[in-house]
Amino acid sequence: MQLNGLILTLPKELKLLIGAFIIVLSIGFYTGLLFVGETSSANPNGIEEQYLGNEADENATVMYFKKSKKEMLTLVHNHILSMSIIFFLVGGLVAITKLNKKLKLFLIIEPFISVILTFGGLYLLWHEVLWMKYIVMFSGILMTLIFTVSVIIILKQLLQKSN
Repeated sequence: MQLNGLILTLPKELKLLIGAFIIVLSIGFYTGLLFVGETSSANPNGIEEQYLGNEADENATVMYFKKSKKEMLTLVHNHILSMSIIFFLVGGLVAITKLNKKLKLFLIIEPFISVILTFGGLYLLWHEVLWMKYIVMFSGILMTLIFTVSVIIILKQLLQKSN
């Protein structure tokens, strides 16, 4: 069975279902990014402050306290599970697009690496492996870029007519 380009040949009803799913999923994904921006200032030092606290900074305008072990395990557990499902579904849709095989494999596999690096990195940062804040920042940006590119490819091909 040839999967490359299968999305182009799907019935209109399935294309509408996939399109609606991808749009709603994207709203949820990008809303989460807005939350990250609000809570961590979307920079490495803000990420560190969010998880390790800033009690020692007398000039801090907002006081943050180090997350508890329970909070960190809950955050890591919930995000790794939910993001793996998100990227499994998006990857499955990318798998049936018409795309260069190497690019397709990268878009399908890399987000799982970024999920582990981002949320495992947060856990290591919480254990005061401070350089992990840069890995978390980089892998989070890469994960977002891959999600965005994948969504654009899927939506673009859903709108194309089959040959």
